[in-house]
Amino acid sequence: MTAPLPSEKAFIPFVSVENMMRLVHHVGIETMLVELTDAIEADFRRWDLFDKTPRVASHSHDGVIELMPTSDGAVYSFKYVNGHPKNMAQGLQTVTAFGLLAEVSTGYPVLLTEMTLLTALRTAATSAMAARHLAPANARRLALIGNGAQAEFQALAMKAVLGIEEVRLYDIDPKATEKTVRNLGKTGLRLVPCTSAQAAIEGADIITTCTADKQFATILTDNMVGAGVHINAIGGDCPGKTELHRDILLRADTFVEYPPQTRIEGEIQQMDPDYPITELWQVVAGQAQGRSSERQITLFDSVGFAIEDFSALRYVREKLKGTDYFQKLDIIADPDDPRDLFGMLLRAG
Repeated sequence: MTAPLPSEKAFIPFVSVENMMRLVHHVGIETMLVELTDAIEADFRRWDLFDKTPRVASHSHDGVIELMPTSDGAVYSFKYVNGHPKNMAQGLQTVTAFGLLAEVSTGYPVLLTEMTLLTALRTAATSAMAARHLAPANARRLALIGNGAQAEFQALAMKAVLGIEEVRLYDIDPKATEKTVRNLGKTGLRLVPCTSAQAAIEGADIITTCTADKQFATILTDNMVGAGVHINAIGGDCPGKTELHRDILLRADTFVEYPPQTRIEGEIQQMDPDYPITELWQVVAGQAQGRSSERQITLFDSVGFAIEDFSALRYVREKLKGTDYFQKLDIIADPDDPRDLFGMLLRAG
């Protein structure tokens, strides 16, 4: 006797890298970045509903492997993600990821997807969301320090969400800058390759640092940062990895995602435990002030948080409706009698 076919409930949609790319082009990259920005902001406005915990990290000499879970009480999500800066020398990605969405009521998964591309998109969207609340009014110039895998996503998100017109680029590897200029060549952005970080930030309204080395680094020194700028520091995302000199933090008003995680992984790991910070969700929800003056230096000390992944996963699930940009995976055992799992196995033989 052959086993009965699984019910539709046993299948879950799986979005491969190929299908994620098809979905992005179907929606449009800039449109998707705008919509993701709005989706993340909407979830930040209901921050109190979510389970929150610092990511579960397994550190090694070579890098880190992490799980990032959260739930709003109705839907649960987690992301698996790694960070291995040395991978680049082997022709491998420094960051890879996949994610899962599930119903809290049954525990059944409802989406499994690649998240290497999706994480790049949601990270850029989160940066744009923060800048929307913290950057100077009518910001038009962006400095991108670090021109690796994140750079183009960051530039396009700032263009689509804030109207950035000029991107000033610097990387210690000139080939990374050449790559970024090539990839952004037809986007309508004015691209200015620079030979130093100092040159890149001259005249910039927003400075984004997105470097990959796992070390205490000083990408920006205090004397480089003038009044009135907004800084998105997104490269520091684990213990022992920073990008900014601590004196910059002494002059800036700092905004974070989830303090228990950021104090371990962010730029503020350099600071005393009582260093003042504001949670970004409070600004988004109108409970705290963001930018308050033209000369204020604002800093978004971003390490990435599970709620941003939750937003991105829910967004993708909605966008899949009416498309064929997914495969159906049979990963849930579905016996006729829920108590007879062994009998299902016997009949399959």
